[in-house]
Amino acid sequence: MKINHIAVYYKDLEKAKVFFSEYFGASAGQLYRNEKTGFSSYFLTFEGGSRLEIMNRPDVCEKENTPLGGLHHIAISVGTKETVDSLTERLRHDGYTVIGEPRVTGDGYYESVISDTEGNLIELTV
Repeated sequence: MKINHIAVYYKDLEKAKVFFSEYFGASAGQLYRNEKTGFSSYFLTFEGGSRLEIMNRPDVCEKENTPLGGLHHIAISVGTKETVDSLTERLRHDGYTVIGEPRVTGDGYYESVISDTEGNLIELTV
């Protein structure tokens, strides 16, 4: 298993993209936009293959007790869809909360989302 990516909310997605590209040599993928929810994101890839997802969704940032920017989730690549499914069930059985059932997301990931021991979001991805 390996960390697939870390996701951070930003108020200004374009400014964050330029920042990471200019100062850290990140290469930005295509802008993903979900018109229905207002969610937008870029995946930034760094030398060596590390990735950062920079995200924006105005309605999330406007909720009480939600930071305007900051860490959102850690994505761990577990290798296969079957492992996503079985690990999700194992975690559920062991008392962890499944926030998002295994599914294919709008941007093409097969993932589930669980809450860890402190309530942090962990995406289990292929």
